[in-house]
Amino acid sequence: MAESMVGLKRSHRCTEVTSAQIGEKVTVMGWVQKSRNKGGIIFVDLRDRSGILQIIFEENDCGTENFEKAEKLRSEFVIAVEGRVEARSGAVNENLATGAIEVRAESLRILAESETPPFPIEEKSKTKEDLRLEYRFLDLRRPDIQRNLMLRSRVATLTRAFLAEEGFLEIETPTLIKSTPEGARDYLVPSRVHPGSFYALPQSPQLFKQLLMVSGYDRYFQLARADRQPEFTQIDMELSFVDVDDVLDVNERLLKKLFKEVCNYDLQLPIQRMTWREAMDRFGSDKPDLRFGMELKNVSEVVKDCEFVVFKSALENGGSVRGINAEGQGHMPRKKIDALVEYAKGFGAKGLAYIAINEDGTYKSSFAKFMKDEEMAALVAAMDGKPGDLLLFAADRDKVVFDVLGNLRLELARQLDLLKKDDFKFLWVTEFPLLEYSEEEGRFVAMHHPFTMPMDEDLQYIDSDPGRVRAKAYDIVLNGVEMGGGSVRIHQADIQSKMFEVLGFTPERANDQFGFLLKAFKYGVPPHAGLAYGFDRMIMLMVGADSIRDVIAFPKVKDASCLMTKAPTPVDPKQLEDLGIEVIPEEKEE
Repeated sequence: MAESMVGLKRSHRCTEVTSAQIGEKVTVMGWVQKSRNKGGIIFVDLRDRSGILQIIFEENDCGTENFEKAEKLRSEFVIAVEGRVEARSGAVNENLATGAIEVRAESLRILAESETPPFPIEEKSKTKEDLRLEYRFLDLRRPDIQRNLMLRSRVATLTRAFLAEEGFLEIETPTLIKSTPEGARDYLVPSRVHPGSFYALPQSPQLFKQLLMVSGYDRYFQLARADRQPEFTQIDMELSFVDVDDVLDVNERLLKKLFKEVCNYDLQLPIQRMTWREAMDRFGSDKPDLRFGMELKNVSEVVKDCEFVVFKSALENGGSVRGINAEGQGHMPRKKIDALVEYAKGFGAKGLAYIAINEDGTYKSSFAKFMKDEEMAALVAAMDGKPGDLLLFAADRDKVVFDVLGNLRLELARQLDLLKKDDFKFLWVTEFPLLEYSEEEGRFVAMHHPFTMPMDEDLQYIDSDPGRVRAKAYDIVLNGVEMGGGSVRIHQADIQSKMFEVLGFTPERANDQFGFLLKAFKYGVPPHAGLAYGFDRMIMLMVGADSIRDVIAFPKVKDASCLMTKAPTPVDPKQLEDLGIEVIPEEKEE
């Protein structure tokens, strides 16, 4: 039966007890990690969020009643112990922060008993994630998850302190906003006060932070929740009277502080910059991983006159031929090469051409019979191929080639164990295209959002060649992950109207969707720019986790459901009636 803790007050968390307290009386509380009865002496590992502390129960010290209670202790019982700190009588445990000491118990209270947990509360759990997420309240007790969430809290605190010192104001923006005509993916919230009308959860605070700049607040930030994916948090900021360099400067200094304080990593400034065009040409990705080489090489000119039909047809159709050099992998078995070909097909490739260079300089190739000797030699030379290398080629439209080789280099890096999680490689990717053509919609759409400022020198092409226009947009990339992104915003009403026009908005539609912003733009708008980090991604990279679910307290899974609470669920018909909502059952195929 559970006992009261009345009259007790915890004096230390487990790892706050140190050798400096030897001889002192302490009161500690927590969960039983494990209990070992050695006959006459009971060893209990007590765990709280700080770590583990060994407790010793002997009848002569704690009395018969307390010793008998200690005999009943099981994993995950919650207990309070009073005792004295002493040096360990046995061997020091180098794996514990408290490995040189222990507490000799004088009293014990069992504050709560526990059933046997469905999985062990331990680091690096091998239990299936679905079961752990169903019992997330237990999973959150695991030391690695607790360290992740404590680090997350620390990063939030450091961020707030840094930005406050830089003159930013923390201002909350609404969580219930207007749904837009293009907001088909919005999470909708029905209004009880206005039956038949709905709010939307914001996909970002974009419009409101721009309005704060219009209102003269100069520098804003918040740790905002957004609905781009279930349970998504971002560090969001906006600055007035700035251009690209100003935004990048303050964020470089923020990142330097965070990674030094949290990861003890000295980030060298300035962070490398690379245009979007260069990133695509060299890495086939707008978020390139710089921890390894294997860069793409455009060999279209080298093979333009060859008779290999795969290369020839790609070039005739306006595409390109590009390759990567997997250095030292020329010995790769054909079975593994075939597996890479199948992997590439998942990204749109019809196949992969390859050259394996033997140690004696001869070739094994899938297409050598279609090439002249001098063409093969020129191709190998263009790829910097050496004995022992494996050269892989894709030929198609540029988009397909980039997707294929960009992902293939990452897959090879994973297979070759080149992706070290404590090797932080930062990069700014700049000058993104302002617009991209959507085959599905038959029109240009904004690559970022409709409020991004075009490069000044490219404004002249906005009507004649929209795809040529670059944006004052920038992403911060770390180890192949887009950690955040932002842009200089349009602050001139005429350019904003032109942007809506290029995107196919009628004036009526633009006013219906963004009328409140356009109204504000009539009253003096300062130049402004901003950036938002995916906070969960940042923490994931800092701790070396494989998923953001490892750094969010109560995450959803891929289908946006919560395995612990079973949300979403149907609601009482009376609630739907009050809101004027009818649920139409989905028709099932016979």
